[in-house]
Amino acid sequence: MSGMGGTGTAAQLRAQAAAHSAHNYHPLPVVIADAEGAWVTDVDGRRYLDMLAAYSAINFGHRHPRLVAAAQRQLERVTLVSRAFEHDQFGPFCAELAALAGMEMVLPMNTGAEAVETAIKTARKWGYEVKGVPGNEAVIVVFDGNFHGRTTTIVSFSTDPDARESFGPYTPGFRIVGYGDLGALASAMDDNVVAVLFEPIQGEAGVLVPPPGFLAGVRKLCSDHGALMIADEIQSGLGRTGTTFACEHEDVVPDMYILGKALGGGIVPVSAVVSSGDVLGVFKPGQHGSTFGGNPLACAVAREVIAMLATGEYQERSAKLGAHMLDRLNELPQDKVRDVRGRGLWAGIEFAELSGRDACERLAARGVLAKDTHGSTIRLAPPLVISEQDLDVAIDQVEGLVR
Repeated sequence: MSGMGGTGTAAQLRAQAAAHSAHNYHPLPVVIADAEGAWVTDVDGRRYLDMLAAYSAINFGHRHPRLVAAAQRQLERVTLVSRAFEHDQFGPFCAELAALAGMEMVLPMNTGAEAVETAIKTARKWGYEVKGVPGNEAVIVVFDGNFHGRTTTIVSFSTDPDARESFGPYTPGFRIVGYGDLGALASAMDDNVVAVLFEPIQGEAGVLVPPPGFLAGVRKLCSDHGALMIADEIQSGLGRTGTTFACEHEDVVPDMYILGKALGGGIVPVSAVVSSGDVLGVFKPGQHGSTFGGNPLACAVAREVIAMLATGEYQERSAKLGAHMLDRLNELPQDKVRDVRGRGLWAGIEFAELSGRDACERLAARGVLAKDTHGSTIRLAPPLVISEQDLDVAIDQVEGLVR
């Protein structure tokens, strides 16, 4: 691998970043210069197993040959025209993504947060124009521990102090209930509720899997009250949990999927809201949009992602390797590990004595990259292309922290 990289040692490059970038992240002391598959290499030539996969944006591994080739082909043709004009990748992308999701319409954006904002606007507009909710009285029910992005509107209904504090005044129109608590959700439903927005598995909260029957219960309550069931599958979707969508684990079909991260193949930011014509049909020209949303390069890469998922190969790998990963993690000593949670190739490990940050720093020293969240928890989300042998190497290093 070759290309124009940063100039300087790891320490110099980290100091440069610290001096000239806002301190809105606290990265591990690793400066990556190259990557391929499940492996990354730092500027000093040391290799690491990537067990985070950019929060599931790298589901297919770094620089997957099919995705790089799709991007290269498109780079040689056209990369951006804006939505003022049509391009030859747009219609096929929308049709293929709609088919993958079993829906009818797609509204493409760029980032996950943009897609969530789009879903919120869609639900409110649908609520007023289709359901008949009085103007400016629409309510969207969300769950504590949620993570849907960091825009001003989204942090207004966050329960994470780091994400929310000092960013008010906050946007009204949201009602927060306990995650996994169908009774609380039922009590929150009324005629002004236009949607229930949820993560099928809460990633940022520590890979929290809801109790069995929760998703089916949300589906029933939404149907009973004429509200949209909106599944934020930005992290959980597109193969991560062993199925195309995490909602499939309870045979549930929401009214709307919010997708992102892996949809761009780790090459370009691509997100989308996918729903029925009755729901997304509320938009008229000029009411919502994005200059880069649905651009030719993004659509070309995303089409290749969709084609790869259509084979079922990656979902099957995630289910099989994920079962192996969770089996091994559940064998960790219970006096050192409070809890292991997960589904597919996605796990949260809650330590009894280590902080999550300390665990991740120790893993990095052992050649494994992971990410902490909420104190004593770390998340593992390796690329779906990881080999079983490499997966075992990574788990061996996690085991080494507590043995």
